[in-house]
Amino acid sequence: MHLFFAPFLCLLSLSLSSGAQILTGADQLNSYLPLLKGKKVGIIANQTAEINGVHLVDSLKKSGVDIVRVFGPEHGFRGDAGAGERVNSNTDPETGIPVVSLYSKHKKPKPEDVQDLDVLIFDIQDVGARFYTYISTMSLAMEAAAEQGIPFWVLDRPNPNGHYVDGPVLEPSCSSFVGMHPVPVVHGMTVGEYAQMVKGEGWIEQSEALDLRVFACKNYTHSSFYELPVAPSPNLPNMTSIYLYPSVCFFEGTKVSVGRGTDLPFQWVGYPGLDGNLPQTPRSIPGVAEKPKYENQSCGGYDLRKFGMEYIRNLNGIYLLWLEDLYQRYEPKSEFFIASFFDKLMGNHWLREALIKGTDLDTIRARWMPDVLAFKKIRKQYLIYPDFE
Repeated sequence: MHLFFAPFLCLLSLSLSSGAQILTGADQLNSYLPLLKGKKVGIIANQTAEINGVHLVDSLKKSGVDIVRVFGPEHGFRGDAGAGERVNSNTDPETGIPVVSLYSKHKKPKPEDVQDLDVLIFDIQDVGARFYTYISTMSLAMEAAAEQGIPFWVLDRPNPNGHYVDGPVLEPSCSSFVGMHPVPVVHGMTVGEYAQMVKGEGWIEQSEALDLRVFACKNYTHSSFYELPVAPSPNLPNMTSIYLYPSVCFFEGTKVSVGRGTDLPFQWVGYPGLDGNLPQTPRSIPGVAEKPKYENQSCGGYDLRKFGMEYIRNLNGIYLLWLEDLYQRYEPKSEFFIASFFDKLMGNHWLREALIKGTDLDTIRARWMPDVLAFKKIRKQYLIYPDFE
């Protein structure tokens, strides 16, 4: 068996508890709908903001809530834009409500976008990885709300990767929109818990002035298995891709394709000339993958689906063996990394340099663990739900 799939030999299954039906913050209309009476409301949401299959905005508008403005993150308000694709402000054709893009010229709401609001509500499904940009959108929106004295509400949702914490903690020199705050790659928090940390740790301007309220989930713990009812973005179409994402996304900063433009986004890795168990040819797919890496080129590569569901989900850690293995096989090695982007995703410069030097993965992991343990102590202050340990 190739090193690429060697961990199957020592697979240990972890059963995540399910328990009673999990209710999201949005599901519990009675807890917040009466509070919106007579208020001018702004909503930051995408296609995942659903209540029993109906979009939150559609539900609240039908209930008579005065929704003045909607804000759309990466992929857009209705989730129909591809990764990294610029999203323009417009008017939602289904409701007639103005939509302000937070993924165009500016990623933070302007003062004029929020100053006429009585409350700003955030409801977006996250997947628990530092470089998934929705938590960056939330942080900037929290800052805008604090500056204008607007209450900020989070309708919380479970974190499908909330059962572990792992990976290097972001260093300030690598801060960007794909990683703003000093947290590990996998932070193990819901967006509500994360919002409490952003405010509590003073990671935004005027954080002490922010009126933050989190409407918590019911029956959720950090050991719960939660299957997302709606795909959180076009290239995370299923739970396998969501479990693999924290470990596979690093390849975005290399010459390796993660399957954008194929039927297996974030469930396959490859490049032209690589051997492997499944060849793929990336293609442009409107709203999903525009001009993907190696467009229309046949790529050798590896199908990670079974590995993702049967191993990664239960590993409780990020997995770097693929990265080490493909770096060793790629030629010329000097061209493997897209250094600036890789370092932003990883949150530091040292890990790329360590891989180039041939440092073993146990040594690499040992270097980030003290920071992870320190983060876990801070994290506990902001948890809303029972932890996994």
